[in-house]
Amino acid sequence: MCKAGPVSRSIEQPLNARSRRTRQAILAATRALLEERGLDALTMAAVAERVGVSRRGLYLHFASRGELVTALFDYVAGVEGLERSLEHVWAAPDSPAALTEWARHLARYHPNVLAVDRAVQQVRTHDPDARRHSERASAAQLANCRRLTRWLAEEGRLAEPWTEESGAALLWSLVSSEVIGGLLEEQGWSREELGERLALLYRRTLVAGTR
Repeated sequence: MCKAGPVSRSIEQPLNARSRRTRQAILAATRALLEERGLDALTMAAVAERVGVSRRGLYLHFASRGELVTALFDYVAGVEGLERSLEHVWAAPDSPAALTEWARHLARYHPNVLAVDRAVQQVRTHDPDARRHSERASAAQLANCRRLTRWLAEEGRLAEPWTEESGAALLWSLVSSEVIGGLLEEQGWSREELGERLALLYRRTLVAGTR
């Protein structure tokens, strides 16, 4: 880590095109460093060296490692199209269709962030920045799962004996890099197969009257 302390405040909103480009370059380099060497190697000094800026210059954009890590995951979500992918889920005409789109969303989006997520999970027990991100991401995933099961319940489509909470917990448990990565990398499923097979599992398990 840098011996000198950070400057008093970071640039909350880059004021010009050059600042925006520098910020994007920092975030891209941070992602590459994380995927190559893991979160333990992600220091402000290492990022500054990778980008080719001074450590003081880096601190102008991110006042701390924690701020950089938080911004990184928002950056990755933006680059990989998280919101665009989720739009397909919430635009579905009914709750069973939304379940299908949720499965397709996982197959479409999650493989692109496997390396980042695995790096975080490996160190979350002893790295507070990783733990904060993991908790934030988990809460967002669970909120989406609850929205799906609430939709099923409101339409009278939630199968017994599932409740909104237990159904959401089931869906949430399958938003897992271990599960998704294992099926793709170890079992050789394609993304299309992953999406369609998860959709079938979700519908047959959670949608009343589905066989």
